[in-house]
Amino acid sequence: MLPAVEASSAPTPPADVLESRRTLPDRIGDAALKWITAAAAAGSVALIGLIIYKVVDGARPSIEQFGLGFVWHETWNTVTNQFGALDFIFGTMYTTFWAVLFGGPIAIAIGLYLSELAPRGVRGVVGSLVEMLAAIPSVVLGLWGILVLGPVVTSTFGPWLNTAFGWTPFFSSLPASGSTMFTAVLVLTIMIVPITASISRDLFGQVPADIKEGAYGLGLTRWEMTRGVMLPYTRGGLMAAVLLGGGRAVGEAIAVTQVAGITTHGLSVNLFTTGDTLGSRIAEQYQGAVSNLQIASLFYLGVILLVMSLVTNFVAQIVVRRYAIEKAA
Repeated sequence: MLPAVEASSAPTPPADVLESRRTLPDRIGDAALKWITAAAAAGSVALIGLIIYKVVDGARPSIEQFGLGFVWHETWNTVTNQFGALDFIFGTMYTTFWAVLFGGPIAIAIGLYLSELAPRGVRGVVGSLVEMLAAIPSVVLGLWGILVLGPVVTSTFGPWLNTAFGWTPFFSSLPASGSTMFTAVLVLTIMIVPITASISRDLFGQVPADIKEGAYGLGLTRWEMTRGVMLPYTRGGLMAAVLLGGGRAVGEAIAVTQVAGITTHGLSVNLFTTGDTLGSRIAEQYQGAVSNLQIASLFYLGVILLVMSLVTNFVAQIVVRRYAIEKAA
């Protein structure tokens, strides 16, 4: 039998004694740490404020010319200086919706596999490869979409989806080329998988082991434990992870410009047509803008894009906080 060990009864030195023992470099370091970290936090807020100010200031002529009507007007005519953002807002939201619909379940499945099912030797390799996708530049993914994914969409995916789901408006025609909204959706899906999968893996890893062991002790299978314990426990975090992935898709410009084409077809839901998003229209036309009003209108698109991105991030934070409150209760 081990002897009982009593806690140390040594008195804790008073705070003034501890303070007197600190050397001058220690005190300088404390003050420097406080002010450097405060400056970093304030600098990030100031940077966001400057970005917003610059974008809004650049959009001011277009805001004064078109007002809020710019948001729901479709016309984009550089000859008559008539500009509207509805087509691009729709294209942004539409491609993001499909990318999240495809990429969200895939990313969550990857996170679940790496945290619960994969052998220890496989987790590091597969996890690193998935995270490497986030390091691939957008322009490289766009080139891959043009050279590899586009021809596959034209020759394989397009005919098959048209045959199987041609009765829906989403695949009602065959793709004329590889530059389609569907190709853009697939590229965006690849882009959002790494961030969502990484967050999902961390969330599944934070599920307390005693909860999982208790579920197994009650006779639940691994599938029943995953469905009834892990997914409900991480529900709020997973929703936020998917939203953050959607925020990544909302702001993408270069890759979408490369693979989606530059011709809009109104508010068409056919994924095998070409189209534009807010980011891709800015990337396409800013360097070749022919009038100050066109430049201001492109800045106006940037304002809308900023609002959409900020709303997405705020919603993700609200979801996380609400879920944290529910768990605490």
